[in-house]
Parts: sequence; C-alpha cells; structure tokens
Amino acid sequence: MAAALLLLAAVPMLWTALEALRSGSQAAAWRALPQEPALWHALALTLWTGLASTLLAWWCAAALLAQGFVRHQLARVLRGLPLMLATPHAALAIGLLFLLSPSGWLLRAFSPWLTGFDSPPPWPTTQDPWGMGLILALVAKEIPFLLWTAATQLQRDDVSQRWRAEHALAQTLGYTPRRAFWLVLWPQLAVRLRWPLLAVLAYSLTVVDMALVIGPATPPTLAVLAWQWLQDVEPATYARGAAAGVLLALLVMACGVLWLAGQSLAQKAQANGRGQRGRATSAREPAGAGLWLLGGLYAGVLIALLLGSVSGVWAFPALWPQTWTLEAWEQVVQSSGTAWTTLWLASLSSAIALTWSMAWLELAPRRWDQALRPVLYLPLVLPAVLWVVGLYGVGLRWQLEGSATGLLLAHTLMVLPYVLLALSPAYLGFDPRYAQLNASLGHGGWRFLWRVKWPLLRRSLASAAAVGFAVSVAQYLPTLYVGAGRFATVTTEAVTLASGGQRSLTSAYAGLQILLPVLVFALAAWLGRPRRFRHAPGS
Repeated sequence: MAAALLLLAAVPMLWTALEALRSGSQAAAWRALPQEPALWHALALTLWTGLASTLLAWWCAAALLAQGFVRHQLARVLRGLPLMLATPHAALAIGLLFLLSPSGWLLRAFSPWLTGFDSPPPWPTTQDPWGMGLILALVAKEIPFLLWTAATQLQRDDVSQRWRAEHALAQTLGYTPRRAFWLVLWPQLAVRLRWPLLAVLAYSLTVVDMALVIGPATPPTLAVLAWQWLQDVEPATYARGAAAGVLLALLVMACGVLWLAGQSLAQKAQANGRGQRGRATSAREPAGAGLWLLGGLYAGVLIALLLGSVSGVWAFPALWPQTWTLEAWEQVVQSSGTAWTTLWLASLSSAIALTWSMAWLELAPRRWDQALRPVLYLPLVLPAVLWVVGLYGVGLRWQLEGSATGLLLAHTLMVLPYVLLALSPAYLGFDPRYAQLNASLGHGGWRFLWRVKWPLLRRSLASAAAVGFAVSVAQYLPTLYVGAGRFATVTTEAVTLASGGQRSLTSAYAGLQILLPVLVFALAAWLGRPRRFRHAPGS
C-alpha cells in the first residue's frame, strides 16, 4: 500500500522535474544565456533579495521564538499567525504597493501638513532598483511560516517536555533563560527546521508573482526574466527561459548547501562557547517590538486594501477618498466564476493532499519517509518557473494541458509538500501508547484511527488542510501555464490588475484573495477547538 502511495506522488513529481530539466538543457540556449545583457544584473538582484530576505526572516523568527519560549508567551506570539499565513504572497505585495508607494496611504497620512507634498514625490519606494520593497514583502510573509513550522515542533508531546527539562537544567548551571534557549534548544530546533528553511530560501530566490507586483522591473530578478522569456512564442527565446530556470535551480542548490554549511559552523562555534556563561545575555533581541511591527504591517496592508476597494475619486494628498463606491465589489460578484474556480481548486487539491499525507504517514515505514522526503519536497525547492515548464510538458504528454484535471493535478502537486510538512510533526509525534492501549482492549486498527487518533489530531489535520487551501489560492504560475489561460482565479486576476491603474478593482480581488483563506483558517480553528463534555446530572 505504501508503494502505491509513493507511485501516486513520486511518479508525477519526478516526471515533472525530468521534463523541466530536459526543456532547459538545450546547448544553444545555454550558449546564448551569458550573452544576455540583463542576465548578470538580474542574477545579482536575485542573490541579494533572496539571501537578505531569508536571513532577516530567519533571525526575526528565531528572536520571536526565543521571547515566546523564555517568557512562556508562545501562545501570544502565535496568536496572529492564522491571518498572516492566510494572506497570499501576491495579496501582501499588492497591499504593500498601495501602502508604501509615493501615492500610497502611508505618505498620505503625513502629507501635506508634515511633508509639504501636494503631489506624489518621485521616490522609488516600490519597484525600486535595489529590491528593498521585495525584501520587505518576503520577510513579512516568511516570518509567520517559519514561526508556525517551529511552533509545530515546540508543541510536540514527545519533545516539549524534554526540551523544557533541558532548558531548566541549563539554568541550574548558571545560564540565563535566554542564553539557555540559544545554547540548548535552538540548535536542536534549527535542525528540525531544515526543510522549511530551504523552502523559504528557494521561494525567496525564485519568486515571480511578488516580484512582478513590488519587485525591481528594469532589470527584474532572474525568475521574472526567465518568466518573460518563457512567454515568448519564439522557440529559441522559450528555450533560453527554460535554461534560466535550470540556472535558478542550480543557484538554489548552491545557496542551500552554503547556508546549511554556514549554519553548521555557527552552531559548532556556539557550542564551543557554552562555557562562557555570562556572555551575550545583556543584549535583548527586539522581539517584542518586532511582533508589534509585523502585526502593524499586516494591519496596514489590510486597511490599504479595504480603503482601495471602496474608493472612488481619491486625489493626493487626501487621507480618505473623496467618493466611496462598491463598484469594484459589484464587478467581483459579477465574476463569480473566478471565485468558484478558486474554491473548487483549493478545496479539492487540499483534500487530496491531506488524504494522501495521512495515508503516507500512517502506512509508510519511517526509513522510507526519511529517504524519500527530498522527492516529495521537489515542488518546494525547485524554482516555480522551472517547475511549471515541467508541468506544461507533462500536461502535453498526458493530454491534460488546458483541462480542469490537469490544473487540479498541478495544484495538488504544489499543495502536497506543504500539507505533508505541516502535518508531519504532530502525526509522527503521536504517543504510540494510545495504540497499545487500544490493542489491549481488543479494538482493531480502523477503530483506533476513527475513534482515537484522528479525533485527537483533528486540530493538526484541520490546520494542515487550511494551509493547503491557502497554498492553492496563492498559485499563480501553474494556473496560468497549465490552465493555458482558460481558468481565471482571484490570484491571476489580482496580479494581472496590479500592473494597471485600477486601484479599486485590484484591491477588491486582493481582498477576496485574503478573505477566502481566512474563512478556511477560521473554520479549521473551530473544528480543532477542544471538546467540552457536560456531566450528567447526579454524576
């Protein structure tokens, strides 16, 4: 049974990867690639934005975790994560664009009484040539993901008590609580976050939709440049785009290896300094302020999108629109087919991915699971522009290009690694003594799953399904490429509109892009709430 499950997932993933590599292996395309004048600048921008955003997100997430764990306030740190996780990348980028642009809401709040501006200044606050806007958007989006994946480890029953005991033991040896966290717990936690970190690094280096909205444009990052080439009808240009995708994959691999090597060296250096008990304890990470800044940034994005979606005439530097209108939302309602396509794609792909992940974690031997995770995580670490080339090739060979079945397959392959990553800590950390007790009572395996294990894991199951739903909603390139332009989702509409001047309609679609996952996360929270039993009278 485990072998059949493996074939269902591994065959399309490996086929997609091989098809992508085949498309990007033409010698003529590789010879022409270095001669492109925009290549080297795009490559430098990619390295700068990808590595800087990953480093900042990693450090900020670690500081927030240290504060929450040491002060026993981890629940407070995690309180706003569902909304942040539910916010798609493109919607966040659009909100930041409307918030931080020279005519955005933030500058309007200080003009003209403080800045003296009565017209938008020519400042490159978004789509700047240095990629600072893209870095900010990536950091704001990846911190919640890293926090959430770390929390799933910290809340595991099989490790939480042991780590608490080790943390307390380190304090009896003279270390402060914060120092004990960094020396004892963080090295163990960082190892368990290797795959989430590599996913963040790969996405930051290869992101397309956020870079199209808020990233540098002349020249763009290498991922956007490859996407532009892939949209060309000329075969030579298309092949050059596929080769650029392979180059991005090699870049991700090199950066991943160097990052993990540097992390290992840093941990060894930290371990060698464990005897220095009093050092580095006076400096306090600005985690509390960072949490407020992150929450304030998301709040500002939501306000900017809400105002933009109902604004009519809104001349600069007015803080509020001169006229209010629901015309944009009326157009969204009239395009109900777009929302329906988004809903059925996200619901079916997340349900399929959750079912497969539950079956795999239940039936696959642990050695299989550990050995085959790299294959199952291929959509996370391969560049999106290269992955969709492979998906398109597979769709053509299986005659699924431009069909609903092909699009569902593409979304499911993208959703499955995230669902598996989200579900694994809780599922693998489930106390095996429950199964032994169930067997001692004479009950079978199915009864144990339906009546004991899955009900106890319903919070993790619901959360993993919600993550899968949000990932599907956020898909941009697979929808465009595999769907062959025949299927429109709220994400494709929002990113397409972001390049135009329809602020209200863009804000409405971006708002809907956030609203759908938020509702699903709220439903997951309701389904995963603890049960309360009423005592019978007289008991």
